[in-house]
Amino acid sequence: MHQHSSSCNCGHCHADSQPGCSGKTRPVISKITSISAPSGESGCCSEAGCGSGDSPDEESDSTGSVPGYSWQIAGMDCPSCARKIENAVSQLPSVTQARVLFATEKLVVNASQDIRQQVELAVQKAGFSLTHSDTSQPAEPAPGFWQENGTLLVLVVLMLASWLLQQVSPLAGQIAFTVTTLFGAWPVACSALRLMRSGTPFAIETLMTVAAIGALCIGATAEAAMVLLLYMLGERLESYAAGRARRGVTALMALKPEVAVRLKGETRETVALSELRPGDIIEVAPGSRLPADASLESPWASFDESALTGESVPVERQQGEVIAAGSLSVEHQVRLKVVSRPGESAIDRILHLIEEAEAHRAPVERFLDRFSRIYTPVIMALALLVAVIPPLLLGGEWQPWIYKGLSLLLIGCPCALVISTPAAITSGLAAASRRGVLIKGGAALESLNAVRTLAFDKTGTLTEGKPQVTAIVSLNGENETELLAKAAAVEGGSSHPLAKAIVALADSRQLTVSQASAQRALPGSGVEAIVSGHKLLISAPARVPENCLSAGQSAQVEELESAGNTVVILLQDARPVGLIGLRDTLRAGAVEALRELRALNVQAVMLTGDNPRAAAAIASELGMDYRAGLLPADKVAAISELNQQNPVAMVGDGINDAPAMKAATAGIAMGSGSDVALETADAALTHNRLNGLATMIRLSRATHANIRQNITLALGLKGVFLVTTLLGITGLWLAVLADSGATALVTANALRLLRKR
Repeated sequence: MHQHSSSCNCGHCHADSQPGCSGKTRPVISKITSISAPSGESGCCSEAGCGSGDSPDEESDSTGSVPGYSWQIAGMDCPSCARKIENAVSQLPSVTQARVLFATEKLVVNASQDIRQQVELAVQKAGFSLTHSDTSQPAEPAPGFWQENGTLLVLVVLMLASWLLQQVSPLAGQIAFTVTTLFGAWPVACSALRLMRSGTPFAIETLMTVAAIGALCIGATAEAAMVLLLYMLGERLESYAAGRARRGVTALMALKPEVAVRLKGETRETVALSELRPGDIIEVAPGSRLPADASLESPWASFDESALTGESVPVERQQGEVIAAGSLSVEHQVRLKVVSRPGESAIDRILHLIEEAEAHRAPVERFLDRFSRIYTPVIMALALLVAVIPPLLLGGEWQPWIYKGLSLLLIGCPCALVISTPAAITSGLAAASRRGVLIKGGAALESLNAVRTLAFDKTGTLTEGKPQVTAIVSLNGENETELLAKAAAVEGGSSHPLAKAIVALADSRQLTVSQASAQRALPGSGVEAIVSGHKLLISAPARVPENCLSAGQSAQVEELESAGNTVVILLQDARPVGLIGLRDTLRAGAVEALRELRALNVQAVMLTGDNPRAAAAIASELGMDYRAGLLPADKVAAISELNQQNPVAMVGDGINDAPAMKAATAGIAMGSGSDVALETADAALTHNRLNGLATMIRLSRATHANIRQNITLALGLKGVFLVTTLLGITGLWLAVLADSGATALVTANALRLLRKR
């Protein structure tokens, strides 16, 4: 049974009875985007209460009436930098929400008044620079090699020179190490001072400055310099890792050209992307990328869509087909008609989903944030007690115990622990996006790791969603052509795939189709219209009145359905006059995709509103279980039942799949699906290939394992150095490995996900 379209405010056509559409106008996704959930995360080594001021476990919607401003940020090395910026901005008066989107390097601020100058000043004081993302202001050039690494390299040279001097003269060496320490500590101390003023007093920079100056005071000059060298090296490794993880996003952002060639008659003009509007005719030269989603005006053209879909072979498109922004024109110059508004192209939508994903943190990440808030002050208090209690109460020497206290201060920084989860998640999400799989954040990634059953919609998910008419059976002696013309008249203007198939066949046969009047969709029944003075109804067999079909006609319906067809009945003045059988084709790679899922011990079940016999034929080809004849509410009930046995993910593409996606442990949408399905889903297959599901499951499991490894590394190294420091086995410069070394290790371990096959 298929239901037919009526327009609503969502901008899409769907049946009157279909759930999932709120009736509200869908918000426009613009370049400056309001993000739904405040972060509220605690930064690395930050004190409790920093961030946006909200609980890290809470997600609240932005207030639509509060103005939003956005900037691009330069200078961030890791997620902890993002939290420092959030902390600095959130303390400004009038700011209701401040969020840093680390993946796209964007700062989004909601405020009750224009506070742009104050925000820019606060961020600059915290040590970062901003560029407006809502203007054409050119981005700052990337820093050069010496600009990024100059301090570190000079420090290495000074360390080597100090060591050589110490071999000749211990006193000269000690002086040289002191100078080296002061040189290395100066930028770190300045950064610590800026962060203190912006509201982050217990950052890693503060701890490193205290440890280095404290070591100088007790004469451990060489170790003080080594601490700073190891810290700077760890920061550079962290920055490199963050850049690697963000590379997929920045590459996506670079797909759209800065300008477009717009045609007005035969006049060509070069315009900025922001000036393009739906209906504009643009021209794209061979080797250039599309600036917006557009329908092809030329008779045909080939496009390289690999950057968006992962498909390496260029795809040939025909006139009228819509091509996504960022696709590369391969062979010749083409003309296209723009169909997307500025900020609403396929690339913009993916970037919006990536930004939205950062609001949905994994539960383990939120737990570690809460843990670090307790862990840092506890370790700092322990370091202070170790430094003063033994000399004061037990008669110990001050210098050795201060030395041990400073070592514990370095061990106490939770940077490696806090970054262990976001580093793995960022790498996992980046690896997924490279393969045409978009996962909306760490919470979705963790949910997918638990999934053991996948429930599939049929039409448009397991099948192409482009059914074709396979049989037309007359029940009253009329010929096939007359029946098809009547059915096409009733179905004219409908957006349903079955209706389109009937109309397309009539068009291909160049039939004369009568004008229909009083056309309306009947929720739960079908569609009816008045054609040539007769009331015609197209309906599913299960929705026609009882005893409407004779035994012989019912047998014909069963025969068509047993062959895998979806059958609709044409009734004229309440009497059946014809049967139309339609069959959809399996999506390419569906059989192989299900085989891969079974190898991962993931079961599959099909949930469809189609008739049981057609569903059985498709399920038999795929070797999977099925439940047929389901309305959207029935799918929700089926998902709830399956969820009681194992965590279930629902895979669908339509508005009617949205409730089931919401009810499942995780919802997965096909990239070609409706906006409601894409917004409801936790993940999407941008290339529409089902083998991306196995990729999604593998990456979620690998990321989960990587997080466990990272946490073990971070806590394990700290535990080892905590014990060895208290026992006097390891010294100050080795203690920094408990933080900088562990940070480098967990970051390198997370980067392995980028190479995950």
